[in-house]
Amino acid sequence: MSLLVVGLSHRSAPVSVLERAALGADAQIKLLQDTVAAEPATEAAVLATCNRIELYADVDKFHAGVAELSTLLAQHSGVGLDELTPYLYVHYEDRAVHHLFSVACGLDSMVVGEGQILGQIKDSLAKAQELHSAGRLLNDLFQQALRVGKRAHSETGIDRAGQSLVTFGLEQLAEGTDVTTWARGKKALVIGAGSMSSLAAATLARAGVAEIVVANRTADRAERLAALLGEQYGPGLNTEDDTHVLARAVPMESVPVELTRADVAVSCTGATGLVLAAEEVAAAVEGRTGRPVAFDGAESGGRTADRAPAPRANADSADVRQTPLPPTSVGTDENCPLDVAAVQGGFSVLGEAAVAGMDAATLEQHAAWAAGSAVDRREAARRSPEADAELITALAATAATVGRIPERRKPEPVIEVPRPTPALSLLDLAMPRDIDAAVHRLTGVRLVDIESLAEASADAPMAADVDQVRRIVSDEVAAFGAALRAAHITPTVVALRAMAADVVANEIARLEGRLPGLDDKHRGEITQTVRRVVDKLLHAPTVRVKQLAAEPGGAGYADALRTLFDLDQETVASVSRAEDSTEKNRGPR
Repeated sequence: MSLLVVGLSHRSAPVSVLERAALGADAQIKLLQDTVAAEPATEAAVLATCNRIELYADVDKFHAGVAELSTLLAQHSGVGLDELTPYLYVHYEDRAVHHLFSVACGLDSMVVGEGQILGQIKDSLAKAQELHSAGRLLNDLFQQALRVGKRAHSETGIDRAGQSLVTFGLEQLAEGTDVTTWARGKKALVIGAGSMSSLAAATLARAGVAEIVVANRTADRAERLAALLGEQYGPGLNTEDDTHVLARAVPMESVPVELTRADVAVSCTGATGLVLAAEEVAAAVEGRTGRPVAFDGAESGGRTADRAPAPRANADSADVRQTPLPPTSVGTDENCPLDVAAVQGGFSVLGEAAVAGMDAATLEQHAAWAAGSAVDRREAARRSPEADAELITALAATAATVGRIPERRKPEPVIEVPRPTPALSLLDLAMPRDIDAAVHRLTGVRLVDIESLAEASADAPMAADVDQVRRIVSDEVAAFGAALRAAHITPTVVALRAMAADVVANEIARLEGRLPGLDDKHRGEITQTVRRVVDKLLHAPTVRVKQLAAEPGGAGYADALRTLFDLDQETVASVSRAEDSTEKNRGPR
């Protein structure tokens, strides 16, 4: 086995890099074709999802294979090799098998335990089979990965450790509220009609939304998904959870209008550019609420780095806007002794809130600066024991006069302003993104995308079942390796039995030449006897050599067998080529 995988995922690369490196359907096809055409690789498969891009190959040279696969990934992703290399990971042989089995079980997913990855692995295998880039190794590997993933979900509670990316995204939109309660009665827009969009639509329907509108560039796919939703969740059906959903399809040109009606929108298309610009979303919210939308980020969900400070506005207002702050001298006052970068809330360093909680030396320094003089902070900090004694005496005198020791001011607590319910909730599951990241800063809008999902899932608790799944993966990797090593010797055994059959045929032909009067009955008995003798002689050593070859380090037994029986190397190679050809021509299963 010379299995090699080179790739990047949400664990190794930031979303911005994954987004740029995303491969479209055409790019994946070209990548597969170029990989099998390259010298080190004989088989290839691509696993490309919203949070990973991995290239699997059977290579004859490790270092040359790593260099070639990395270069091909960079070429077809459009990200320079120098920029891409720091984020790439490499797995080889058993480690590569372990990696794919872990991926299939959901252990390497953004949301641990999600099962959608099984469908994506199946699609990857089907594509490689269709292009005849998958031979015996990758066919066996991916089919076994599917079986391992199904075993993990059926034998353990890994499903309880996580859920699909769609469900997790909706939970983030619901912000702690039960998704069913949050979704009940809402109007939903689903942009795209692929597997992820279909899953999103079905999840929303089960959660109890009142209406689902499907928009897609290919109209018939949108209509097909809407019809399917109507059949499964439409009005008049006796569903267990009493969910009745109106479903209809619209062209992509209708998305701006539908956004003004929608409460929640999910987008997952294969577009290489933005599907929804921030201005379009702002216009939709304005059309829905009748009020202008500001780019202040006060109520955006997701990355805090894009947000402005929380506005000090009426919390009961349905549309909180950024309240203009008084002019500030932060960053403009020269020689200010304060660390202006630490000043919060936009107050002037001359303001009372800015000096609350200062130590005495800093306060003295600030007072001198504000009065127009300057105090060397180092000199103020180097107080002598005599100066400290004078300060203590002064404090005691103050306490005797006012009856208490003056307290140092503590920083004013930050008041959490309740965020109003967003007028529009957006879930972007596409890679590269469908929705402009600037939407994070729109008032009245909550956006959850792949990047914010990655942040939210980083600290997600993991169930105890994960350990059981890891044990399953380890066992399956060992079994797969043993089977692969045993299979490696099969062409040699086949070639040995073919040689033995030729010897029997030649000897029977020689016997007929020496005994021309032999009748058919006796000739058949002799032929069968000779064949049984040969089979019995070969049975024990061939069975034993397969057992030995399955053990770690057993690859050398094939060479020993070829040497002992003087087998023609080309005959063995032809058997291997015939088996690989059969695997490559085999359709998706």
